[in-house]
Amino acid sequence: MKTTDTPPTGDAQIPAPRAGQGPQVRKAAAPTGEKREGAVLNVFSHGVLIIWAIMVVLPLLWAVMTSFKADRAIFTSPWSLPDTLHFENWSRAWTQAHMSDYFLNTILVVGGSLAGTLLFGSMAAYVLARFEFPGNRFLYFLFIGGMSFPIILALVPLFYVMQNMALLNTVHGLILVYIAYSLPFTVFFLTAFFRTLPTSVAEAAFIDGASHTRTFFQVMLPMAKPGLISVGIFNFLGQWNQYLLPTVLNTDPENKVLSQGLVQLAVSQGYKGDWSGLFAGLVMAMLPVLAAYIVFQRQVVAGLTAGAVK
Repeated sequence: MKTTDTPPTGDAQIPAPRAGQGPQVRKAAAPTGEKREGAVLNVFSHGVLIIWAIMVVLPLLWAVMTSFKADRAIFTSPWSLPDTLHFENWSRAWTQAHMSDYFLNTILVVGGSLAGTLLFGSMAAYVLARFEFPGNRFLYFLFIGGMSFPIILALVPLFYVMQNMALLNTVHGLILVYIAYSLPFTVFFLTAFFRTLPTSVAEAAFIDGASHTRTFFQVMLPMAKPGLISVGIFNFLGQWNQYLLPTVLNTDPENKVLSQGLVQLAVSQGYKGDWSGLFAGLVMAMLPVLAAYIVFQRQVVAGLTAGAVK
């Protein structure tokens, strides 16, 4: 009894592709469902980003536009463009509202505190990341615990400490408070960044006779420049917009910072309300922050990426 031979099944049925047809066959066999799902997800994510950008950019543009309007036009036509540019709003806010003095005080406080925060924070983070000693992890988690401590709980004891040390209502006293306030996050961020740097470079410096201090300042610190810029931008934003600490610890009118000056400008007018001058002062306070982020945005992204990926 003869049996009919069945044709082979499986891969033997598929003829071998001719020369040069391999990519075409694989492309035709690729499923289209994944492409459609990826396209839908791409459109959805871009739509969310566009909506978010509009929500962020429109208030900024509206504030800039309003700063060039007259007070009457702000209430009668708040969404229209100004008929004429009232530059006197900016000059009035800069001179009569003493925004120039507040601006100078803020630059002194934030500049000094930012330099101190980066210096002390980088030194502490380098030691915690590169050296093993008893209590290393304890100190590290102590800094992390400082990030979770509400600053409002420390205002009353901090006020009396500053008063007893004759640092109340002084620029250098506020600088020290800003440094202490910003150190926990700075140490946490830079410790993870220093761990990603290659140890071979530091070992080569030690072999050449460099001390620990020279290795840190001339070798490791330049390599950590992206991380320093990233954490510097974050600290700059937080310290520039700080209001609670200077309100409690800096009540001298001559030493007030921008955040206090804007509140003073809004309150001092009473029922009159110099709204055009207030918006001009608000834009003045925003411009340095926007300029700093626009200039260093690539370094911020590079620092975050380098610190997150080892």
